[in-house]
Amino acid sequence: MNIRKFVRRAAAVTFTTALLAGGGTSVMAKDKTNQDYQETYGFSHITRSEMLNIPAQQNDQQFQVPSFNGSTIKNIPSAKGTDQWGNPIDIDVWDSWPLQNPDGTVAEYNGYHIVFALAGDPKRGWDTFIYMFYQKVGDTSLDSWKNAGRVFKDSDKYVPNDPILNNEAEEWSGSATLTKDGKVRLFYTNRQGWDPEHGFFGKQTLTTAQVNVSKPDADTLKIDGVEDLKSIFDGDGKFYQNVDQAFSAGDYSDNHTLRDPHYVEDKGHKYLVFESNTGTETGYQGEDSLNNRAYYGGNKNFFQAERDKLLSGSKKSLATLANGSLGIIELNDDYSLKKVMKPLIASNTVTDEIERANVFQMNGKWYLFTDSRGSKMTIDGIGANDVYMLGYVADSLTGPYKPLNKNGLVLHMGLDPKDLTWTYSHFAVPQAKGNNVVITSYMTNRGLFADQHSTFAPSFLLNIKGSKTSVVKDSVLEQGQLTVN
Repeated sequence: MNIRKFVRRAAAVTFTTALLAGGGTSVMAKDKTNQDYQETYGFSHITRSEMLNIPAQQNDQQFQVPSFNGSTIKNIPSAKGTDQWGNPIDIDVWDSWPLQNPDGTVAEYNGYHIVFALAGDPKRGWDTFIYMFYQKVGDTSLDSWKNAGRVFKDSDKYVPNDPILNNEAEEWSGSATLTKDGKVRLFYTNRQGWDPEHGFFGKQTLTTAQVNVSKPDADTLKIDGVEDLKSIFDGDGKFYQNVDQAFSAGDYSDNHTLRDPHYVEDKGHKYLVFESNTGTETGYQGEDSLNNRAYYGGNKNFFQAERDKLLSGSKKSLATLANGSLGIIELNDDYSLKKVMKPLIASNTVTDEIERANVFQMNGKWYLFTDSRGSKMTIDGIGANDVYMLGYVADSLTGPYKPLNKNGLVLHMGLDPKDLTWTYSHFAVPQAKGNNVVITSYMTNRGLFADQHSTFAPSFLLNIKGSKTSVVKDSVLEQGQLTVN
């Protein structure tokens, strides 16, 4: 997300992806200091050996995000808001997610498709709040999107006995589901205020609310307030790093993540899959993590050579902090926390940041996707401008997950971030029929152009067959289009 440019760990890093299937864990040495060991912690891993193969793959046509003609790209006409003084302005719109059915397909609400999106004043990078856009089912043009405005009022966060919500400063990405009783349930990330002394961004908490949406006339949806707004999870320390673990020692170079909650159902159970970092019982960060062969893949000679290179290279400090993961928790029927579970996959030594958790079932398989950037990685051959969607497949929601296309690469985009047609936050939307999914994203970084704002990028199709994916040739759709059938 654009807002994350404020993270102090903006150093360019490289990225490698290979995957170790979960299964059981191996016996660890009693004293691991300066000794190699192999410990999977019972879940899958994005490994260095497979990630190192990605630079040789990424220019293949099947992985390329389509190129777009900048002269045809438009701001979302309805993307209107106000500045800090209440004056009307055109706003940026970046990360977005549709209202989905429990199986991931796009939901229909009273004849409309609904999209929630992060939006804000282009001149204030910290102005990040959730807006609701809607479009009649069957319409696909950018002009047909209407804007219902901000989901939350500033006063909504003052919930009795919820000090986390009371200190909310911004609203970050999440997901939304249409419940069985026809209600709109939103999940998002509560981001607390900046630390004025040290400059790192604040505590992140997975949060939920019911959004009351009415249809006052044939052409309008209206937000009638929210209810049941509450915090769900802010890290347990054991399975998932919390903010105190990341920063309480006084080192603010860590890139702590606990965000992007994605709702999914399986066999009558409710879950959130989310971006996170591993905790003390699931393979924590630190220099000793560089000795774990499970994070490398390949044979022992590869492990020893790659570890030696890390230990003596410029990326050592970033690799010791890299413990990104896609976590999962189970929810009660009232969407409160029921059970904290082990991550689905982790990226120790590779990157601290695997974003936009997205998982759904298709043709009897479970597909798990995540976005990541070369500028956050520690793998030779991957540059700061490289942007990826990575993907994995399993027979069950909880894995073990294996990489799609041998190494996990699904999409690659390598434009300069200052290019108007630069895209990010790629999100796979399963369709009601067929093997194609619609890929949505946003285009244009915030505040770069006087007349061009962050906006819905043109969507396109990705074909999925078993453990292989490919971008469908000549499949570019309208900006923000969600469905093709």
